[in-house]
Amino acid sequence: MSFQDPENEDRHVGARDLTRWTTPVGRLLVTCVRAVAQWIGPRWTLVIMLVIGIGAAVSLTVASAEVYEAVAQDDGIAALDQPTLDAAVDLRSPGLDGAATAFTHLGGPVGMPILATCAVLAFTVVRRSFTPFLLMISAAGGSLLMTVLGKEAIGRLRPDLQFAVPPYEVSPSFPSGHTLNAVVIAGVTAYLLVLRQHSKRARALTVLGAVAFAFIMGATRVYLGHHWVTDVAVAWTLGLAWLALVITAHRLLLTFGSYKRKRV
Repeated sequence: MSFQDPENEDRHVGARDLTRWTTPVGRLLVTCVRAVAQWIGPRWTLVIMLVIGIGAAVSLTVASAEVYEAVAQDDGIAALDQPTLDAAVDLRSPGLDGAATAFTHLGGPVGMPILATCAVLAFTVVRRSFTPFLLMISAAGGSLLMTVLGKEAIGRLRPDLQFAVPPYEVSPSFPSGHTLNAVVIAGVTAYLLVLRQHSKRARALTVLGAVAFAFIMGATRVYLGHHWVTDVAVAWTLGLAWLALVITAHRLLLTFGSYKRKRV
């Protein structure tokens, strides 16, 4: 099987050309990165950007230790933690507990790698390109690193086991790794699908599916008493920030691949 160069990949989402940067910040970013891309090539530029992005994302996660000071207080968003958990306990039933547990396993250390591997293999074979593999591995690796370092830096305790549905978990609570990984993996998968979808309805349903998956994953973590709602809220935020960076890096790859094609 032969693999295509980056410039042969899809560059459009509907009528929007992803290689056109209409904002001043976007144009400045292209100008700053162009020299590097011309020197080492678009694909290696993507690799370097993702490595730098992982560093920035990890720094952001470690810096969230500052947020923990607010989370630990009985005011602000932290005031939602216990009331939300109490509401979740009131909603529980054997059937709903079983469904939530089965769904949350999809975002665990076994389920999520399987989902990510299946997705990346399908995209790599169908698109005949290594780029989906590179994006998914980088995105998942960054998400995992953010989760591990964030938990170690903050060390927040999970809700008491009396409020949790088994099987119990004992690792640090903040941020929710299931939720963070769900945002990133579902987001990258949706992005790669949207690049090949020509119907607005199909694109809307794909994005809606990814949003629903990430939202329900976070909701089940709170429902099952495995995380506080603030653990999940921060995971959603960090996941979206990292996802935005990965997509921006890919757009730059497409942009410089486009420049190369125009010169040929």
